[in-house]
Amino acid sequence: MANDFALDYSPPHAVEQNLFPALGCLALLFLIFVGFSPFSPPAPVAAVSHGDIARQIGYLGVAAMIGIAALQRFGIGALRAVPFSMALLLVWCLASAWWAPQTQADLVLRRAGLEVVLVISVALSVETVGAVRAFLLWRWLMAVVLLVNFLSIPVFAAARHGVGEIDPGLIGNWRGLYGHKNIAGAACAITAILFLFTKNGWRNWIGIVIAMAACFFLVMTHSKSSAGFLIIALMAGLLYRLSWRDGLSRAILAVAGALFVVALAALALLDAGQIARILEDPDEFTGRAAIWTAQLRYIADHPFLGAGFGTLTETHNLSPLRNYASGNWVTAVSHGHSGYLEILVTIGGIGFVLAMTALLVAPARRLWNLNLQDDGFKPMLFALFVFAVLHNVMESDFLEGDSLVWGALLLVIAALNARRPSLTGR
Repeated sequence: MANDFALDYSPPHAVEQNLFPALGCLALLFLIFVGFSPFSPPAPVAAVSHGDIARQIGYLGVAAMIGIAALQRFGIGALRAVPFSMALLLVWCLASAWWAPQTQADLVLRRAGLEVVLVISVALSVETVGAVRAFLLWRWLMAVVLLVNFLSIPVFAAARHGVGEIDPGLIGNWRGLYGHKNIAGAACAITAILFLFTKNGWRNWIGIVIAMAACFFLVMTHSKSSAGFLIIALMAGLLYRLSWRDGLSRAILAVAGALFVVALAALALLDAGQIARILEDPDEFTGRAAIWTAQLRYIADHPFLGAGFGTLTETHNLSPLRNYASGNWVTAVSHGHSGYLEILVTIGGIGFVLAMTALLVAPARRLWNLNLQDDGFKPMLFALFVFAVLHNVMESDFLEGDSLVWGALLLVIAALNARRPSLTGR
């Protein structure tokens, strides 16, 4: 793919115009995929805030850089980079402050405000820099992160989960510069996808080596969900590359996929009793079952509007689940462990429809178009999309602040929505 990224000689003014948006894009990627406090374990729940001053200044400063570059390039029309379905979803998230508990309204506005800034920044940055170039910057940033993660293991004690963990099963698991092994595992999976899909195919020796290193680190994190979903995502990306060249191959694969989903649903129905027993056991899925059960009970009582955007996690005694779970564990919940259920809890059934339209249906519709360029870019987007969709079954990534997998999905959506046909294969 090197030829796609080569910069021809340009006058100083043109080089400056290219450099400024690229710096803004790189700064945004750094904030999402490295963050403000590398090598720091997660802060106590009581100390965590999605509205802290450092985060606000960081994202607003980078958003200003990106916004200036986009306005210079496209004028006010740059806002068309944000898909209409995504804009509706963001408006609904902000509006949920109206029916959220009065004590939570400020929290809803702050957390929804971060989402607005993040989504617009990603969309404008990809539109201004170009989808391929933005992904090139992202790819090599993740390679640097992977290198730092490996180098940190023998040097920093914080690069592994230590003896002070609440869950003893985490002790010794690698996490690198991230706060948790599951975040590190997702970062490694994303890195592997980014480096495996290129025009060069099997001649992509550097990419294959980096992807193998990412997979090794992923194994050492013991993040089972990321490892399993990575395998499925890689297979999906490969099938997309092979089958999305003509309508017949695409139709055959789509029918086969639909039949596979139907078969899985039938197996689930046949073994519904066993599944129910697993969900009733709080110790299954490392505590996820208890969280899911409480969420489902809340959703049954509040099916349409929800509790308000961002009110589920890190809200202590104000958690909407406090009356739907036994014990005090709910006050310390920092993850809903299902992006789909968390959306239903926080912005309700109406918000769920808006979210699925913006985050699944709209990208899937663009991915349905044939890959006429026959290169690795759209298969990579499809693999990342599949990974994010599956990852949200076990983790909460959708609309989750500036979480790593959420940032990856936003980049995919922005690339699919970019108005440069040569960069997106449309």
